[in-house]
Amino acid sequence: MSAATRSLAFSVAIALSVIYACDTEAVVTLENRLKSKVFLSPKITLHPGSVSNKFYYDVEFPKGHIAIKSFNAEVVDEAGDPVSLQETYLHHWVAVRYYYRKGVKNIKYNANLGFQQSNFILAGNDGICDNGLPQFFGLGSETRKTSTDVPDPYGIEVGNPLKVPDGYEERWMFNIHAIDTRGAVDAMGCTECRCDLYNVTVDAYGRPLKPDYVGGLYCCYDGTQCKVKNGVESVERNVYLKYTVKWVDWSDSIVPVKVYIFDVTDTWQHTGIHDCLIEYDVEKSTTGVATNDFTSTRRSSGILPIDGDVVYGVAHQHSGGIGSALYGKDGRVICSSKPIYGQGKSAGDEAGYIVGMSTCYPKPGSVRIVKGEALTLESNYSSEKSHTGVMGLFYILVADSSSNFNAPVQIHEESKVPTVWGVAVLGLAVCAAVLVGYQRRKQNEDGYLSIAT
Repeated sequence: MSAATRSLAFSVAIALSVIYACDTEAVVTLENRLKSKVFLSPKITLHPGSVSNKFYYDVEFPKGHIAIKSFNAEVVDEAGDPVSLQETYLHHWVAVRYYYRKGVKNIKYNANLGFQQSNFILAGNDGICDNGLPQFFGLGSETRKTSTDVPDPYGIEVGNPLKVPDGYEERWMFNIHAIDTRGAVDAMGCTECRCDLYNVTVDAYGRPLKPDYVGGLYCCYDGTQCKVKNGVESVERNVYLKYTVKWVDWSDSIVPVKVYIFDVTDTWQHTGIHDCLIEYDVEKSTTGVATNDFTSTRRSSGILPIDGDVVYGVAHQHSGGIGSALYGKDGRVICSSKPIYGQGKSAGDEAGYIVGMSTCYPKPGSVRIVKGEALTLESNYSSEKSHTGVMGLFYILVADSSSNFNAPVQIHEESKVPTVWGVAVLGLAVCAAVLVGYQRRKQNEDGYLSIAT
């Protein structure tokens, strides 16, 4: 056998082995232990002006005792192409862990399930809100250009069998809130859920809205319709949340981090209860022209229940946001996060929309929070015009100071693929196409059933 023939045979063998790996749990990078897999949510059917805000239970997620290293997402169409925020606005998506009783009929979608049923145990993050915001991962329009990488040697621990209650198994669910603004009379008004554009007077449960409630989540619930221009054809289309999870198998070398979410609407400093209201309004400034200042600032405070080192931080804001920061008791900046606004029309660069948020990656051990320390969250919005239903959340990952800092795990970088692996890369592409096709067929055959509203 000639050298050229041996080389070709070797390359084909590599490609076949990669394609065979399509049936395994994930595609593993070549130079480290980092695993990665792309998933698709159930299909989301929209037409111009429509709103989908559903809960999807038992979504696909990596199995086993693992450490999550990143969780990225975006909205794509049936061809797998990114969808512009100027057509489908991703208000938010959140991924929530829960435990479900074994042997009970599998639930895929049920808006009325709730978190208190005996078959369902919510396994949320570590706080600090006493209600709401239980997610481990979640962003909104900024999802495409916001880093979610967890730096080495840290990881978000999931799938630990010792923490799963007897008779239950760990699962994951999504809440995906998408607003179709094709042909909208006021696209930005639709994304801010202005009640007059949705022509609603009651919330999702039929309760009358308060007279002073002019916009927010209570007006753009699942099945509502934002006003579109006369003559706009009602063309349906299906979109998906494409999410990419990267992880490593759990080992003693990984330092676990806890997920904390702060909310600028938290009432704790006034009531002693972390009642997070999630959204608020920004009034148009009446003095901005005279003072040349159109900044609306809101603050709240909270207490971290552990001593820990901050290893990551990022804010979540809506259009109109101009930045947010988390401060320590002494006024030091723990993390400052600013929005990235789009400038054009392509997906990921939509003018007027927040397409990313800056993140913080402190040097390990350089930003420490003391147990019981009062932290201040500040959220700034432009008040040049009014905004309804805005949010001011702040995510931080904290490594408990009692954690053992052992040897570092894999370097969290993309692998450098030698030329000899070229055919293998082609195999990976084929594998990805097969996976996407299989997932879509599977969802069409035994997809998630919606409940009429």
